[in-house]
Amino acid sequence: MKRILPISKTFLLLALLSFTLIACTTSPTGRSQFMLVSPEQAISASKEAYVKTLKPLDDKGKIDNDPIVTKRVKLITGRIISQAIKQYPHTRNWQWSVKIIDDPETVNAWCMAGGKMAIYTGLINKVKPTDDELAQVMGHEISHALANHTAEKMSTQLATQIGMVALSVAVTDNDYSAVALSGAALAASMAIELPNSRTAEREADLMGIELAARAGYNPNAAATLWQKMAKVGGATPPEFFSTHPAPGNRQQTLRELAPKMMPYYKADIVRPVYPL
Repeated sequence: MKRILPISKTFLLLALLSFTLIACTTSPTGRSQFMLVSPEQAISASKEAYVKTLKPLDDKGKIDNDPIVTKRVKLITGRIISQAIKQYPHTRNWQWSVKIIDDPETVNAWCMAGGKMAIYTGLINKVKPTDDELAQVMGHEISHALANHTAEKMSTQLATQIGMVALSVAVTDNDYSAVALSGAALAASMAIELPNSRTAEREADLMGIELAARAGYNPNAAATLWQKMAKVGGATPPEFFSTHPAPGNRQQTLRELAPKMMPYYKADIVRPVYPL
């Protein structure tokens, strides 16, 4: 005898399918994005995740404990944030923040939705970036937030969760009336650990090198940064590569982008610093 799903289950499955089909938006570069989590939801979850991520480190005295490094990072990042706000006015209301995590072995940096950032001392001490190169790191990370890449990765996680729930509904007698993203802060934390797609990386490269140039940092430093990154760690790639997949032609692509960014870099304009 053919099994008939209860109406509530049938409705849920159709709703989930419809939700998946319409959950699309467009990135700042015009790329179509799959979104089940809105940028606003990602920002809210990231605020909570940021506090939970940093608190145990702060309790151990591992946050912003070198005033010289902190001043340097905040100055560079503040100049880039000012340009980000100028290009994307809706980010003016973001609660921008950058923290320096004292971890000499970790070569990494990240930016959650809403401009919640961190950079590890391992990147600064091992890569030894110039100010121009450090600006490429922060511009790239900020661009991930501007392009809603956290929401995009959270959406992928949610889609997997929805698929599992839908399967459970179809094969069991459980009656689900709603599906929600549980543990949003955990999902936001996981999003910074998951690798970005190569498409997202190219997008952040393109947006980041432009933001850094507009902030007054030499775009040629984008390629030299990745040369240095490639040398760090020897046979073992730095952690930065685990969340920032780097195709072999990345340096070449950045070299080709640099001349196009030079007019922004050479522009005779006032470059304000966002207060951090």
